[in-house]
Amino acid sequence: MGRVLVTGATGFVGQAVIRGLAAHGADVVCVNRTGGNIKNCVQIIETMDVFSHGIEWWTETCQDVDMVIHVAWYAEPGKYLTSDKNLDCLSGTLNLARGAALAGVRKFVGVGTCFEYDLAPGELSVSTRLNPVTPYAAAKASTYVTLNQYLPLQGVEFLWARLFYLYGQGEDPRRLVPYLHQQMQAGERADLTSGTQVRDFMDVDDAAALLLEDAFSNRTGATNIASGQGITVRALAEQIADHYGRRDLLNFGARPDNLTDPPCVIGLRDTETRI
Repeated sequence: MGRVLVTGATGFVGQAVIRGLAAHGADVVCVNRTGGNIKNCVQIIETMDVFSHGIEWWTETCQDVDMVIHVAWYAEPGKYLTSDKNLDCLSGTLNLARGAALAGVRKFVGVGTCFEYDLAPGELSVSTRLNPVTPYAAAKASTYVTLNQYLPLQGVEFLWARLFYLYGQGEDPRRLVPYLHQQMQAGERADLTSGTQVRDFMDVDDAAALLLEDAFSNRTGATNIASGQGITVRALAEQIADHYGRRDLLNFGARPDNLTDPPCVIGLRDTETRI
């Protein structure tokens, strides 16, 4: 197994990818923001901003690297969907990809999002048409469309792994699942929407394992990192509350439903058909 360069290794998904890579026996090189605590890497390259570097810097950094797994992206809850930092991430990612190609990297794996799709069908496969409606989703989709054409022409295998709704170790405490655990542990009421939305939730370590399974296979192009199963937000919240025996603390309807929020988002894998 050759060297695998991972960006964003200190983030929510990046940490799970690093944990998962331990089972693959790869020599892992991490490029991440200064100050992270990372284990199981043969080399750590710290930088103030992963997306600030030019093509030459990435060409040098990617020397002797067999595979790049590019996880880094701006993802601050409540801000990332509309932030203009998505444009910086887009341009910085293109520089990374061009540098990787010049360095002779064999495979480039990028991380996308289910928000790239037209969400109206509810059940989404890689053949579902793209229709991003936020700067975040548009920047991700633009990265996919560009690199899916560019990298194969440079002799680089390209995989684009679209993530759905993740939870688990290292998750930002402002997100739904950590919020529910915090409220239940504190014995305090959890204010929620009606909870009728159906989502494809997946533990981040399971998602990382699936991403790495695809990365180390011959798979190229777009892939959905998803369970193929939907569950309502209400049912998920009740599962967590039941763990504490405090379903009485769930206050459904305390927050207004987002009228633009799609009722159902489920990811399908290739030829998978949901039962």
